[in-house]
Amino acid sequence: MLLAGILPAHGQTTITILHTNDLHGHVEPVVMKGKSYGGYARHVTLVRKFREEDPNVLLLSGGDTFQGTLYSKVYDGLADLYFLERMGYDGAAAGNHEFDRGPGPLAVFARNATFPVLAANLDVSGEPLLTGLVKPTAVVEVAGRKIGLVGAVTPELPLLSNPGPNVHVLDLEPSVRGAIAALEEQGVDVVVLLSHLGYTLEKDLASRVAGIDVIVGGHSHTLLGDLGRPDLPAGDGPYPTVVDAPDGSRTLLVSSWQWGLVLGRIQVDFDEAGHVAAWREARPILVDETVPEDPESRAAVLAFARPIETLRSKVIGRTGAGLEAGRDARRRECPLGNVVADAFLAATEAAGTRIAFANGGAIRRSIEPGDVTYQDVIEVQPFGNTLVVVDVTGAKVLEALEHGVAGWAEDKGGFLHASTGFEYTFDVSRPAGARVVDATLDGRPIDPAATYRVAVTSFVARGGDGHRAFLEPSGLSTDTGIVDSEATIEYFETRPDLDAIRG
Repeated sequence: MLLAGILPAHGQTTITILHTNDLHGHVEPVVMKGKSYGGYARHVTLVRKFREEDPNVLLLSGGDTFQGTLYSKVYDGLADLYFLERMGYDGAAAGNHEFDRGPGPLAVFARNATFPVLAANLDVSGEPLLTGLVKPTAVVEVAGRKIGLVGAVTPELPLLSNPGPNVHVLDLEPSVRGAIAALEEQGVDVVVLLSHLGYTLEKDLASRVAGIDVIVGGHSHTLLGDLGRPDLPAGDGPYPTVVDAPDGSRTLLVSSWQWGLVLGRIQVDFDEAGHVAAWREARPILVDETVPEDPESRAAVLAFARPIETLRSKVIGRTGAGLEAGRDARRRECPLGNVVADAFLAATEAAGTRIAFANGGAIRRSIEPGDVTYQDVIEVQPFGNTLVVVDVTGAKVLEALEHGVAGWAEDKGGFLHASTGFEYTFDVSRPAGARVVDATLDGRPIDPAATYRVAVTSFVARGGDGHRAFLEPSGLSTDTGIVDSEATIEYFETRPDLDAIRG
């Protein structure tokens, strides 16, 4: 048992915080490297176990319950809500993806939830669908003590989602300070921030704003702590990450990766003044095959899955000539590669994206002439990568193109397909580093000194297929959470005959 900090003071209260973030519609387990992780039926088992064993449990979410699987497409978060209610969540941050289809789906979700949906830095008073449903704060009572919950959502919400004209993002720090002050007036001395801000901004906020005892993080899909598994990623920081607050107290920051792959758990002792005195049992718990599925929850998953299977065969568009790709997508631009890049551009246009690239290695097959189904697109893009919007210089754009054509002879997957309006030519007989002959955007040569906002998959943005150019942004760099195949599906749905666009 790990004990940190000073010994608990007289009159202390121990609270166990269980938490998730960025579930993104992952009702079913996720298979990685042949092994199964996550799934709500396993979470139900774990939460029930800890509620029986641990003192004073709070179950909290750092947001982004929506978007990422066909369950989100069909149920708009309501399938997830069934299981969140079954586990007894006590509060959730409003994530940016809760607004992907406008305020309506979030309104239905929040109206049916018995727990509060929170965002102190949003003004929803002008949006009739959300008025009174998304609140800045909530108070829950644990062991006779008032615990204040404050919500916060990324300030980039209008760039990343579709909140509509009546939802306004407020300045973050004043909003959180005001929310904490309002809670203190109600006699609250323990504050937990349910944050959908991302790890970096969460650390910065904790260092600048007094009165936050614990941050349950989200948005950046950050894994904290050590899972003890060499086949899984290492944590991006300690669990908890301890930040010194301006008033001399400490803020504990926790985050639990993504998709329900882990469940965060920490026991915190608060002293008489409400400050963090000590913590223990602090770690991310891997939700793997050793965790049995709750039978009733598993039956519910199977019931929710039936319409999903029907959806897979749903026709979303048609192509008379077919859209070619296959292995040739690794060596030259092809119709389907350009369609996918155009889909990425359309999905991120609200963020001001001007260029989108799709790497050839992520396009796994052609689409034959005739009807196009959901399943077709899922087989074209099976990896579940998300779209990242990143500002890079023109020099970096050219570097990315050069890297893509460098593997031409070996059929490597880094070759880049470009969205409409962007054109480039290359000559593989030229020396390395000089194979891109020209590159233009809307007919104008790419300026090496200018900054361009580009959309790529999370795989490419992280350096996949050897790409390095997008690791050095000159401005914005944010994971939208939009799944690549979902972007392509929506593109087909809004353009039922792609032959008129590409062919």
